[in-house]
Amino acid sequence: MRGPTVDTFTAVRTAALELESVSRRHGRRGSGREVVALDDVSCTVPAGSFTAVVGPSGSGKSTFLQCAAGLDRPSSGTVRIGRTDLGGLSEAALTRLRRDRIGFVFQSHALNLVTSLSIEENVVLPLVLAGAHPGATGVLERGRQLLDRVGLSGRGGGRPTALSGGEQQRVAVARALVTEPQVVFADEPTASLDPESAELVLGLLRDAVRRDGRTVVMVTHDPVAAGWADTVLTMDGGRLR
Repeated sequence: MRGPTVDTFTAVRTAALELESVSRRHGRRGSGREVVALDDVSCTVPAGSFTAVVGPSGSGKSTFLQCAAGLDRPSSGTVRIGRTDLGGLSEAALTRLRRDRIGFVFQSHALNLVTSLSIEENVVLPLVLAGAHPGATGVLERGRQLLDRVGLSGRGGGRPTALSGGEQQRVAVARALVTEPQVVFADEPTASLDPESAELVLGLLRDAVRRDGRTVVMVTHDPVAAGWADTVLTMDGGRLR
């Protein structure tokens, strides 16, 4: 099922994410073992938009996300989140940027949620890591608001293992939004979900764009999921096509 129609913005949108001539090579040049995962990729993602990155396995889309989100450093080129050049940041500063200005939703539930924490504690974890007290009224209220928004009101005291895969992904979306990030990166967020659960997760990502003005960049192999995006970027052989 296709998602809602593309939103109309009256204001000119600024860039939330920019890649300029970004390449990522693995191995040593001239050794015969070099692999070029990204090859001179340039693109601009407007603020308040939903972009899907598609392509066959090995096309470079996961490397695109890792470099764009500051999880991996490109071999050459420039990546900017807003006006911040990620290449000029120390590892500590890059960690703070990812914590404060970026949200993540991964394919693997093991990467998304910490099973030793409650559902509510998982949602507010980025705030706690940023220095907020986990028992503070504002932190607890924020967590409850987001759980209500993703359809899991009253479930915060339970453990993630008590949830279905689709419910866990909804918790992951709530956690990705808790810091009000500039950009949410989603890596195959619906890959292991049934169609109904996938639609719920995609609807939440779409709502974050429409309602909050967040920017969502999603890697997916699923053309149905890609249909929820404003823009679809196709990768093949490490290049945008």
